[in-house]
Amino acid sequence: MSGVVGVGDEERFGEFVAVRRHGDGGHVAELALDRPKAMNAVSTDMASSIAGACAALGGDREVRVVVLTSTHERAFCVGADLKERNSLSDAELVRQRPLARGAYTGVLELPVPTVAAVHGFALGGGFELALSCDLIVADGTAVVGLPEVSVGVIPGGGGTQLLPRRVGAARAAELVFTARRVAAAEARELGLVDVLVEEGRDREEALALAARIAAHSPVGLRAAKRALRLGQGLDLRAGLEVEDAAWRSVAFSGDRAEGVAAFNEKRKPQWPGE
Repeated sequence: MSGVVGVGDEERFGEFVAVRRHGDGGHVAELALDRPKAMNAVSTDMASSIAGACAALGGDREVRVVVLTSTHERAFCVGADLKERNSLSDAELVRQRPLARGAYTGVLELPVPTVAAVHGFALGGGFELALSCDLIVADGTAVVGLPEVSVGVIPGGGGTQLLPRRVGAARAAELVFTARRVAAAEARELGLVDVLVEEGRDREEALALAARIAAHSPVGLRAAKRALRLGQGLDLRAGLEVEDAAWRSVAFSGDRAEGVAAFNEKRKPQWPGE
């Protein structure tokens, strides 16, 4: 990765990833996949750039929501760069694995709400990047799937764990084992995506959704995401303890005091973010 280069209101992380800020205060950050010549296939360099961008965004207290987008007209991301993979020796593949995995965990572990804007192909690792987000907005051209078994591997960016949490174990098994591609309407019906919009409007609608989310308490948003994520898979009693810990982390915050005051004074909150 070549490092961050400022370009107006855009930051570049290496050659293939751009970060843009939106709205007053720049509270919505757009992380754009920008490798158009390869339909955003995730190479080693691109994976490192995604991880680097996520680390920077995760540490920025001004960021309240991250939107994951694509600059390619016909694809969100077609998955791993198989041409590059074909050139790697076994030893090189072993060394590359942590770098590739870092891209997916980078998105998954962002401490703020995340929204994926999907159009065209979102396959394999591309769909796993979307699954790593909290919400997926897709347009009518979207085609999603995890086809890894068709090329002799398995989903390796979280797909075998994230997909069952969305659609249940049996449905996830059917999709992974058959390696089939799912068009937008069925994807919405199955819960593979959350919001289905008109063709060409996925980015616009995802940014609008992010803006609505970003209007709320940054402390509350981070705590709510933490409770939702950490509570997954726990029994009810344990989940309620996770929720209580998250509640205690916000109950005495400046945001809580400001939120209550603004409600009583019938005005818009000015969140201190602490």
